[in-house]
Amino acid sequence: MKNGKPTWWSRPSSTPTTPEAPAGPPEPADDADFTLAAPATPAPVPESPAAPEPGPVPVSAPERGPVPVSAPEPAGPEAGAASEPAPAAPLAEPAPEPVRAPEPAPAPAHGPAPAPEPASESAPAPEPVAAQVPQTAQQPLHAPDPYRTPPYGEPGPWAPAPPVQRPVPAPPMGQGPAPIPAPASHPAPAPMQPAPPMTPVTPAYDPWGTQPLAAEGKPPRKPRRGLAFVGALAFALVTGVIGGGVGAYVERNGGLTSVELPQAGAEDTDRAPGSVAAVAAKALPSVVTIHVSGSGSSGTGTGFVLDTRGHILTNNHVVDAAASSGEISVTFSNGESARAKLIGRDTGYDLAVIQVRGVSGLKPLPLGNSDSVRVGDPVVAIGAPFDLSNTVTSGIISAKERPITAGGEKGDGSDVSYVDALQTDAPINPGNSGGPLVDSQARVIGINSAIRAAGNGSTGEGGGQSGSIGLGFAIPINQGKRVAEELINTGKATHPVIGVSLDMAYTGDGARVGDKGKGGTASVTPGGPAAKAGIHPGDVITKVDGQRVHSGEELIVKIRAHRPGDRLKLTLTRDGKEQTKTLTLGSSTGA
Repeated sequence: MKNGKPTWWSRPSSTPTTPEAPAGPPEPADDADFTLAAPATPAPVPESPAAPEPGPVPVSAPERGPVPVSAPEPAGPEAGAASEPAPAAPLAEPAPEPVRAPEPAPAPAHGPAPAPEPASESAPAPEPVAAQVPQTAQQPLHAPDPYRTPPYGEPGPWAPAPPVQRPVPAPPMGQGPAPIPAPASHPAPAPMQPAPPMTPVTPAYDPWGTQPLAAEGKPPRKPRRGLAFVGALAFALVTGVIGGGVGAYVERNGGLTSVELPQAGAEDTDRAPGSVAAVAAKALPSVVTIHVSGSGSSGTGTGFVLDTRGHILTNNHVVDAAASSGEISVTFSNGESARAKLIGRDTGYDLAVIQVRGVSGLKPLPLGNSDSVRVGDPVVAIGAPFDLSNTVTSGIISAKERPITAGGEKGDGSDVSYVDALQTDAPINPGNSGGPLVDSQARVIGINSAIRAAGNGSTGEGGGQSGSIGLGFAIPINQGKRVAEELINTGKATHPVIGVSLDMAYTGDGARVGDKGKGGTASVTPGGPAAKAGIHPGDVITKVDGQRVHSGEELIVKIRAHRPGDRLKLTLTRDGKEQTKTLTLGSSTGA
C-alpha cells in the first residue's frame, strides 16, 4: 500500500529451491503484509550447484481462492513462530509463465536486522515483514481489495484475455499450495501451513476480458427477437384485415367521397366533308322507315324523299303486301309518322313510289350519277335492318353492271326483276331494302335491293333470309330516276324491248332466240326492232354494245339498263358465223 493506494501485482509461480543463506536478516518493509511477487520481466537466478533449476508451479483455478505464502524462517535464535499467512492477490491471468527466484538483496550497511520471534499458539503472531529485495526484482504487495475496484487513473488487475484460456489443474485438496523458494541468502523457510478457507469473491467486470458465465441453476435469458417477430406479425395481420375491410367498403359503396371522372370538354360537332359522319348527318333527315300491312302479311323497309311534294322512292317488294289493300305508314328520322299511299310500282325494275301528305319541312335527297361511279369509291348505306331505324353502314363499290335477278316467288315469272346492279360490301340486311346508297357527297347513286345469302344463294331480301355476308346489290340511280319519273307522272313504267322471245332453257354461251314464242306465236315479233334488224329464230346473241353476255337473263338486264329508243349494236352467231346487227329499242308497258 503506497500513500493509501493499492498496487496490483500478479502472483508468482515457481518451483521451490534451497535458498542460500542471506548475508544478514532482511530489513522490515514499510507495509505490514508481504508476499513474494514476480516482476514484469523475470530476473535470472545465478546458478548454484546446490540449487536445482526452478520449474513451473501449477496454479489453482480462480475458484480455489488465493494461495498464501509463508514467511521465511528466522535467521537466529530470536526467531519466533511462523508469521500468519497473508492472503495472496487475486489471480488475473491463469497459468503465468514460470518465474525464477529473485536475487538476494545486499545486506544493509547498518547491520543485520533482528529476526522475528518464534511463533507460539498462545502469543499472537507478529506481523510479517517483507523480504528486502532489489527494486528491479520485487516490490511489496498489499492486502486484496474486497471490492476489486481500482481507483480512477490506476491500472486494473486484469490484462487483455488471451485468445484461448485453459484452466491449470489445481493441486490435490489438503496438500496446500506449492512453496515459494526464499532467496538464496535467507535461511530455509518453515513448512507452509494450509491456508484457511476463504470466501470466494465475485470477480469484478473486466471490459477487456471474457465475461463470466451465468450462475449455475439459472437458465440464460432467452432473446426477445421471437417476441418482437410475433408482435410484428400480429400487427401486419391486424393492419391487413383493417385495410381489406376498408377496401371492400370502398369498392362496394363507391368510395368515401363522390367520384368525378375526367372528361373531355365540349368540342366542335362539325366533321370533315366526305367523312361517314358528315355524310350521315346530311342524308339521315331525308331517309324514312316504312311499315306495311295487308293481305295477311306485314313488313318493314326503307325509302328516301324525292321532292317536297312528299314522293318517296322504295322497292316494289317492300310495298307489295299493300298493292291491292292495306296500310302504309312512314316514320321520319325525327320520329314523326304519317300515312302514305301507293302512287305506282313496277315488278320488272323492283321499284315503287309512295306519297305522304300534310307533312312540312321535307328535305329531298339529291341524286347522283351512277355512270360516274368507279369501283373502290366509298359509299354509305342507310336503312332500318330488322326494324332498327336510322342505321348507317359504310363500304365501297365492289363491282359495276352486275346482272342479277330477284323475286320469282309467284312462279310465273311476273315478279322477277332484272337489275344491272352496283355491288357493294357495305352491310345490307333485311329492312335495308329501298334505302339509299350514297356517295361521299351524300348523293344517291343506288337503291339497296338485294343481298347474296350464304345458305341458299338467293338474292332477294324476302323470305327470312340470312344477314349480310358483304355481298349487297343496288339498282343504279340512273335507272331508278327514269322509272320513278314515269311512275309519278303516269303510274306505270316502260321497258325497252327488242321484240324477241328467248329460249331460257338454253345452256350454251350466249342468249339464244327461241323457235316459237309464248302460246305458239312467232319468236320474233313481226315489225319489231329485231325483225327490222334481220334477227332470225335460232340466232345466238353473244354481245351487246361489245359487252359479252352468257345467258338470257344477262341479255334482259343489259337491255333494261337502257331507255326505249336507244340504239344497240348486237353481235350474234348464225350457222357458226358471227354477224353484227344494229337496232333501235322499242317500248312496252311494265306490270
